[in-house]
Amino acid sequence: MTDDVAGENASDEQAVGTEERVSPLRRKGVQRILAGVGIVAAVLLAVWFVKYWTVGRFLESTDDAYVQADAVVVSPKIGGYVEKVLVADNQAVKAGDPLFQIDPRDYRSQVAQAQAQIDVADASAAGLRAQIAEQLATVAGARAQVASAQSDLQLARTVEARYRALSATGAESVETYGDKRRQLANAEAQLALRQADLTSAQRRVDTLQAQIGQAGAQAEGAKAQREAANVDLSSTIVRASINGRVGNKTVQLGQYVQPGTRAMSIVPIDKLYISANFKETQVGMMRVGQPVKIEVDAIGGIELHGRVESFSPGTGAQFSLIPPENATGNFTKIVQRIPVRISVDAGPETKALLVPGMSVSVSVDTRSAKASLEKIKAEQSQIDRAGK
Repeated sequence: MTDDVAGENASDEQAVGTEERVSPLRRKGVQRILAGVGIVAAVLLAVWFVKYWTVGRFLESTDDAYVQADAVVVSPKIGGYVEKVLVADNQAVKAGDPLFQIDPRDYRSQVAQAQAQIDVADASAAGLRAQIAEQLATVAGARAQVASAQSDLQLARTVEARYRALSATGAESVETYGDKRRQLANAEAQLALRQADLTSAQRRVDTLQAQIGQAGAQAEGAKAQREAANVDLSSTIVRASINGRVGNKTVQLGQYVQPGTRAMSIVPIDKLYISANFKETQVGMMRVGQPVKIEVDAIGGIELHGRVESFSPGTGAQFSLIPPENATGNFTKIVQRIPVRISVDAGPETKALLVPGMSVSVSVDTRSAKASLEKIKAEQSQIDRAGK
């Protein structure tokens, strides 16, 4: 009995050892789990591949992108001392709002001086008109004297003709006839003198009228100076040209400002856009109007949308301060980047959080340009055949 029991115990220990030596991978439960995992992985891989082939390979992304706005630099048109500063840093303003004021006293005096010149010219013109009225009376008197001289001349001619006939018959002496001839010559000279006086009087009227024209021209010149002075006077109050927020304010009370110098900037917060710098190898299928997904670092978890608005006419290097000159020295090819402007479709609440200079990541869906590559190939093939 004891030997039988010992044998059974040895058999049981051998069976247990055999079961422990079997690989876990050969167990049916483990095999079912692995098979399920493999099927799921295959499905996920297939889904990923389909998504990549249909969508993913047409997405062009970059994190070299920033929020931008076309800020307006505020500069005075005239020089002077700042009398008032009417806005603070980061303050929201509307177009037409006053920003700061320059001391206007010098420019008011210029307006007054120009007005005084206008008054002088007007007074001069009025005096010349009065002289013309007097001269016209002189002209009328000169005409009357000419008429009188003409009458005297006609009488002298009649008398001279009668005495010439009497002298020829001997009825009158030669001396008497000579007196009548002298009277005729005097009458002719008096008529010439009166006509000269009339001509001089008429020309004096023309001279006075020309002087009135000159006074009018002086008045017009003074009016132009007054208009320019009024423009300068109105420019003493510098106003906002667009809606936005004040930034980079450097103007201070009592400061002397020069024309054209930067005083502050106005950033149009409602007209923000994104400038994304894509590699030149990424823009081949990009087109204006393609949709863009935008992720702003400052607004985590929210995906914004936009559209491609335009492309820069050159790479960033071409518009740098010192453009590259690849024809000199050793050349190393570097992938260039092209700035792409992207509009942002967002509401006021979202735009209120966006600030120019913020970093963003963008992804452009270029699927709409799939057919363009085939068109380019066909076009090039046609050109090659034409060249042959």
